[in-house]
Amino acid sequence: MTEPSNSKVIVEAEGIVKVLGTAPNEIKVLKGIDLELQTGELTLMMGPSGSGKTTLLSILGCILSPTQGQLTVAGLKTQNMSKEQLANLRRKHVGFVFQSYNLVPTLSAVENVMLALDLRDINGPGAYDQAAEALESVGLGHRINAMPSKMSGGEKQRVSIARALAGSPSVILADEPTAALDAKNGMAVMELLAQVAQDTRRAVLAVTHDHRTLQFADRIITIDDGRIAGSERPKISGKAVEMAAH
Repeated sequence: MTEPSNSKVIVEAEGIVKVLGTAPNEIKVLKGIDLELQTGELTLMMGPSGSGKTTLLSILGCILSPTQGQLTVAGLKTQNMSKEQLANLRRKHVGFVFQSYNLVPTLSAVENVMLALDLRDINGPGAYDQAAEALESVGLGHRINAMPSKMSGGEKQRVSIARALAGSPSVILADEPTAALDAKNGMAVMELLAQVAQDTRRAVLAVTHDHRTLQFADRIITIDDGRIAGSERPKISGKAVEMAAH
């Protein structure tokens, strides 16, 4: 598969450094990360525990600010933004998918998605239709009124993906989206994220430890000790099957 000609960089990280704590006990978690996320691509990020993956995901999602470096999201440089401006950028341009789903248990599937729309200031009569459409796009059009307690793990994660899609963000960030799922549902969810990237032309970045899901990646990034240790485009190089087997 060749890189889509109409792909564009939607997230750009340049020289990202993140230091946690204060001297003399400070820890440099990220040590100069350069990374681009392109529309229409599923990027998978791997690496050992403690390598900085979650911290990097939080910075890319404008939850944490880098100690040094420049982050640009949807053409907007974040370096001098206030917390309020970062929150507005996050609401408009970033959708999150969590390992533990983070669904409100007292709300139905469609109501959970509508809640995400409301946080993006999308409400009124059209919000229900947008939420229902998002659920339809992830294969849950027949389950829009289901409560989380009546859903399987795979269905809950699909609602989480629909919620991330609601409001048409520029990028979707997923933190271990398959970790709580069995092998079959985990593969289905990762395949869905790849389809979302391709069909909606959004940039999708997912942290994973599951080598079986690598076949769906347009790009695989390895993080080790706060640095990018490797970057591979397996669909182009033909190494997808080889990497998934290890």
